[in-house]
Amino acid sequence: MRNIKLTIKYDGTRYHGWQSQQNAVTVQEVLENAIFKLAGARPRVTGCSRTDTGVHAEMFVCNFKAETTIPADKLPLALNTHLPQDIICIKAEDADSDFHSRYCAKKKRYTYYIQNSQFPDVFKVNYAWHYSYKLDIDAMQKAAKAFLGEHDFIGFAASGFTVKTTVRTIYDISVEKNGDLIKISVLGDGFLYNMVRIIAGTLAFVGCGKINPDDMEDIINSCDRKRAGITAPPEGLFLTEVFY
Repeated sequence: MRNIKLTIKYDGTRYHGWQSQQNAVTVQEVLENAIFKLAGARPRVTGCSRTDTGVHAEMFVCNFKAETTIPADKLPLALNTHLPQDIICIKAEDADSDFHSRYCAKKKRYTYYIQNSQFPDVFKVNYAWHYSYKLDIDAMQKAAKAFLGEHDFIGFAASGFTVKTTVRTIYDISVEKNGDLIKISVLGDGFLYNMVRIIAGTLAFVGCGKINPDDMEDIINSCDRKRAGITAPPEGLFLTEVFY
């Protein structure tokens, strides 16, 4: 039995996230259907993350076990003939039998985009959060530094999560602006439910003056969700890199 590791990209606009669910189309379901058409069997595909409805992935790693004899280097092209245009397999390789795309991941990088302009860009509405109030990029950059290191991020998690610990480590975080597009990049050892979207919403509140950047360290240490900002909408979020 082969353990096949896939790297895919997808536009999450049309999907109710990664994980299969009843009465909703998900990326996992579509991918498993494509594998079934190709291999004649429907293995359970394990994903590196459970992205939400509308969230995108520039690099999403998943794995499945199957008896197929198709060489790994031929699998992406073969799979793509059975996948829609908004899900693309870019790499396949044979992994060790104990490889698990989620539990073996050491770091993940997420990127969040904010379109900071008076009017939304019709070509960006599915890929960035339109925020019309002017944002102070310097204040956002100052506040972002407080997230670095190991913290209990329970104050930056949505309800409904089931994890053993809410302590996570942020290795790198940056806030950059190019024209009217603000890019927030966060690299960590793991993330709680909606954590990156809440960080983005909090930094937006800093940028528009609702939160003082000097208070960010205290807000994180308080572990109080009410003191952080809103949960930014899903369309601006991308899973950018996964490290093993």
